[in-house]
Amino acid sequence: MDASSLKRKLSSRKLWTAIVGVITGLAMAFGLDQNTISTVAGAVMAASSVIVYIASEAKVDAAAVSKALEAVEAAQKAADAIKKEDHQNK
Repeated sequence: MDASSLKRKLSSRKLWTAIVGVITGLAMAFGLDQNTISTVAGAVMAASSVIVYIASEAKVDAAAVSKALEAVEAAQKAADAIKKEDHQNK
C-alpha cells in the first residue's frame, strides 16, 4: 500500500465511524459506563475530523504547488523559445 492510498483511507469518515463503532461496542462489552463511552467516542470523532481536515488541506496544497510548477515550466519554455528565435534572427 502506497502513502497516498494510506492517506486516503485514513481520511475516510466511514473508516472513523467504523472505528468509533468498534470502540463503543468493546466499551459496552467490558462494562464501561455511558459517560466514558460517550467521551471516548467523542474524542475519536474529534480527532478524526482534524485528521480529515489536515489530509484535505495537504491535498489542496499539493495541487496548488503542482499547478504553479506547471506554470513555471510553461514560462521557461516560452522564454527558451524567444531566446532561440532571437538567436536565429541575428
